[in-house]
Amino acid sequence: MSRWERFYKLIQQDLKLFLFFVLLFSLFRAGFIVILHKYIDPATTMKDIFVTLFYGLRISLKSAGVIAILSFIFSTVLSVLFKNEKLNRIRLGLGYLYVVLLSFLFHARIPYYETFHTSFNQFIFNTFKDDTSALLSTMIKEYHLLLKLLSVFIIAGILCKLLRKYLASPTFSAPVFQKNVFSLIFKGTVIIVMAVFILFVRFGGSLTYAKSIHWENVTVTKDAFLNEAVLDEMQSLYRAYSIHENLKKAAAMDITPAKLKEFGNRLAQKDVVSNNIDDFLQKQAGGAKIPKPKHIFLIIGESYAQWPLLPKYQGMNIANGMKGIVAKENAVLVQPFLPTGPGTSNGVNGIISGMPEVNLYLNYQPETYKEVYATSIAAQMKKLGYQTNFWYNGFYSWQRIKDFTLAQGFDTFHSCSDFIYPAGNAWGSEDRYFYDAFKSLFKGDEPSFNVLLTSSNHPPFTVHIKEEGFNDEIIDPSLRQKLKTDDELLLKLGHFWYADKMMADFIESMRRVDPDSLFIVTGDHADRVNIEANPDFFERYAIPLIFYGPGIHKGMFGDHAAGSHINITPTLIELIAPEGFTYYSVGRSLTNNSQFGFNHILWITPNHIGMLETNKRENFSGVTTSTPNPEMDESEMKKDIEAMRALTWWRIQHGKYIQ
Repeated sequence: MSRWERFYKLIQQDLKLFLFFVLLFSLFRAGFIVILHKYIDPATTMKDIFVTLFYGLRISLKSAGVIAILSFIFSTVLSVLFKNEKLNRIRLGLGYLYVVLLSFLFHARIPYYETFHTSFNQFIFNTFKDDTSALLSTMIKEYHLLLKLLSVFIIAGILCKLLRKYLASPTFSAPVFQKNVFSLIFKGTVIIVMAVFILFVRFGGSLTYAKSIHWENVTVTKDAFLNEAVLDEMQSLYRAYSIHENLKKAAAMDITPAKLKEFGNRLAQKDVVSNNIDDFLQKQAGGAKIPKPKHIFLIIGESYAQWPLLPKYQGMNIANGMKGIVAKENAVLVQPFLPTGPGTSNGVNGIISGMPEVNLYLNYQPETYKEVYATSIAAQMKKLGYQTNFWYNGFYSWQRIKDFTLAQGFDTFHSCSDFIYPAGNAWGSEDRYFYDAFKSLFKGDEPSFNVLLTSSNHPPFTVHIKEEGFNDEIIDPSLRQKLKTDDELLLKLGHFWYADKMMADFIESMRRVDPDSLFIVTGDHADRVNIEANPDFFERYAIPLIFYGPGIHKGMFGDHAAGSHINITPTLIELIAPEGFTYYSVGRSLTNNSQFGFNHILWITPNHIGMLETNKRENFSGVTTSTPNPEMDESEMKKDIEAMRALTWWRIQHGKYIQ
């Protein structure tokens, strides 16, 4: 067999491999849609689904092309060059590996979407900085990892067998021509067709980049879920990687020392002559607005979202503890409020450091361990005379939380390793025992500032909620219908109920010990559990901020207050610090006209919530609107956000001096 005859047969094998994976990606896409069909908007039509499948097929040409080009290079080309039939096995081996990888990613993508309402995103690159043993335990218990792995291997085994049979099917022999000229024309035609085909695949069903499809332009329907389904497993991973890399680069883009000072002056609202970033963030307290409390308790509730506190979910009855506290005369709830980012570590980083999320994983940065950031909440509370203590209802190794909090000014750190707890899981103790341990170990002699981070409202959901008093009768029958027979969702709602109840009980018990204490309650993030399959932005992302204690009263922040985690420190200081006290913050105090909050993707004002990189915005009833809030200049707000992020990025990456 000549090299040309061998080449002609082998490129057919590459084409068969390509077509096999085009079909496989389409089947996995259809499976993804069918399994998660509850996330499809009721207004979606069959036309939208067909559009999704069509554009998904186009973008999957690229993903299938990856394995085809690898097969062509390492099997076809090498086999032709060396005339070695054994090299054909490389194609089959590559196919097997791709099948197993895609089968695994298909299984992983489903719970990922259920949790984050998106396919794989850039935050998967922080996964192995987490507590891997706890993650593994969670996946085994909550997401039935072992069962899913068994399913992966069964499906992959079947697919590999089909692939082997398919590749073993006959191919066409190269035609034989009497005249060399016809042979040359045929060979040239094959090469040209191959080149055009490669171009067609590269651009996702087009011959030009202008008409190509890629992850940036897959918004082809009005349904957010279907737009995610357009991406296959490989394209979803590629998007995550691209965004991750772009965010690292974009934060540093065009930030010169001169531009940085311009940003600093904007935040300072005056001209500051300095090369020290801290000087641009320096502020003077206007004077205490409440009696200075002896003890302050800042509770960060795991996955404590705001939607269960909303009137429309009054009958849900899973947040009655905090709703009861908010109803008191000496309590106030800030509703337009966002977390720093999508996960617990993002939220904790933002609260502790006082700096926004810029995708630099603050708790792993060298600058974090060189000195305390001027905006650190613990360092500034120490200046006000408080002993600072951090309490975590998990293990000290998680996300370097012990090292991070101590490096950022806390005097003491406590975790579940410091006390005995009768019940818990891979993430730590149950909240009941965490709060009991705190009360037994708490020393109330000296003024103290205490941050408590809970963990029970987190998968795997292992609290025996029925023994704690929860049953589905707690939920109003009209809302109970939404749950139907969804036992898993009911379990999650029961854990929210448990976390809320334990939190409220703890607050009231500590208040009896010291009635002058100030309590601040917020969530680390939302976007984990909703009874709506497609919640609006506010219900999906917003978290509460609650102040409760002597001197606190309704409306004390006015009617136009909004913020995020980075607004907690300046607000607390403005409430209790004497006039002229010098402090540092990136965000503004809610007492000083803070009218917006933001995080890695969103902004929020007293009336609207929107996405930073688009013009999409919703009012708090979930209605999409293109009309800006007349009381908020959104362009100026976005300039402030850009300035805050720029100074934060520089401070973390290069230190506090501009040079």
